[in-house]
Amino acid sequence: MKTTLANLSPAANDNPVRNTYIRNMYVFIIFICGIGNFAMHKAMMESDHPMITEARGSFSKLLGPYGSYILEFFMLTAALIFANLGMLSAVIFYGIYTLANGAGAYVLFSNKH
Repeated sequence: MKTTLANLSPAANDNPVRNTYIRNMYVFIIFICGIGNFAMHKAMMESDHPMITEARGSFSKLLGPYGSYILEFFMLTAALIFANLGMLSAVIFYGIYTLANGAGAYVLFSNKH
């Protein structure tokens, strides 16, 4: 048997238990971020801020009264699917999206507008 570098150090993909654990952690992280996103989204949609009122009207014309919630749900579903495939990039991008939502909610509710 020929000794190669691949034989000396097994790749991370060779351990199915480790891969399952990592995928489950990715899904869990995105699920927790999704709960936070929906909470922030609801708080922002129920505020009487003029910018939110205008955006709510735009979404209502296109997608109905719950259109923005539908888009939020599809983003969460896509992130969960990609995380279940083991894609770290899904966790990173959804985490950035959650931070952006948090920053938007902070600006909206910090009374600096």
